[in-house]
Amino acid sequence: MSEGLILKDAAVRFGGREVLKGFTLAPLKPGEVTVLAGPNGAGKSTLLKGIARLAPVAGEMVLDGEALSSMSAPQRARKIGFMPQSLPSAASLSVLECVIAALRAGGAHHGPDAAEKAMAVLTRLGISHLALEALEKLSGGQRQMVSLAQATVRDPRLLLLDEPTSALDLARQVRLLSEVRRIASEGRIVLAVLHDLALAARWADRIAVLHQGRLYAEGPPAEVVTPAMLAEVYGVEARVERCSKGALTVLIDRELEPA
Repeated sequence: MSEGLILKDAAVRFGGREVLKGFTLAPLKPGEVTVLAGPNGAGKSTLLKGIARLAPVAGEMVLDGEALSSMSAPQRARKIGFMPQSLPSAASLSVLECVIAALRAGGAHHGPDAAEKAMAVLTRLGISHLALEALEKLSGGQRQMVSLAQATVRDPRLLLLDEPTSALDLARQVRLLSEVRRIASEGRIVLAVLHDLALAARWADRIAVLHQGRLYAEGPPAEVVTPAMLAEVYGVEARVERCSKGALTVLIDRELEPA
């Protein structure tokens, strides 16, 4: 059996128009974190939703040798964890109840151990103190951490993250991305949308840049995050430098005038 996620000739529509066509990535391997980057409207979030079968998408999508289109909804729920950009309020459910509901979505864990497993995930993410709080009363950053708990509580083979750090302070960004790296190290596949290229360069194994409906570049961060890419794709003049610990950092100097 071929391990990993294969995306071949994917096509994505959003708002009645095709934003991505013929999109093919090198196979996403277990143990790696791959980041999708690119300007707003490039199709990154819609592609993630398509992989999770939450939005119309065409093309070949195969997980560990099995086509996603052939899987039942419970199978996909067990194998794929999806963290959306924002977590909708779930009436007056508590955080613990929301995570238990996500755990049971795959058709398992109906016994008393469900609460124990959910609490273990909340503890690992540093939010166990929120377990009995109503989801609707949480801040945006707290809700993002709960969303990660929901996405990971079933120990999915494939983890899809849509802008997971957008509402987080610096410490919680590190906590979340450290947890994502730990999950990948267990042999899982991670595909995330990140706008912060410095974060992407620090935490990802590979970056794939989408631009004007196509794959602009793909590879290790040091090969992809370049001044030339930033100018052509993002329209900014920027420097890419390494800090004292060797991590890439992006310094934006100015916006470029349209050609």
